[in-house]
Amino acid sequence: MEVNWNNKDPIYLQLKERLVELILDGVLNEGDALPSVRHISSEQRINPITVSKAFQILVDEEIVEKKRGIGMYVLNGAKDKLSRQEKAKFLEQEWPQIAARIERLGLEVDELLGRKKN
Repeated sequence: MEVNWNNKDPIYLQLKERLVELILDGVLNEGDALPSVRHISSEQRINPITVSKAFQILVDEEIVEKKRGIGMYVLNGAKDKLSRQEKAKFLEQEWPQIAARIERLGLEVDELLGRKKN
């Protein structure tokens, strides 16, 4: 699992978002086990507590479930739930900023779609 860390957000949130991306992209499917805390902390060179914190957020959001003694698993319906959440987040938080910038720059639909303007 590749993660490009930034200095802006806490590591546990970045890891949580990366796991969400893996679920949305179909790399992790419903019923699949997440990599272990030990594996991720070793691979990414981060504290196991940081990994556990990211996992706990996913458990709290009912995206994954903890099966005592065997690990974390992606819940059924997780991909659909995440897709709805991510769409809502984009439309409510990101799109208004993008739309405002498009308007400021005077961009036309054809330009945005990469079509040549006549």
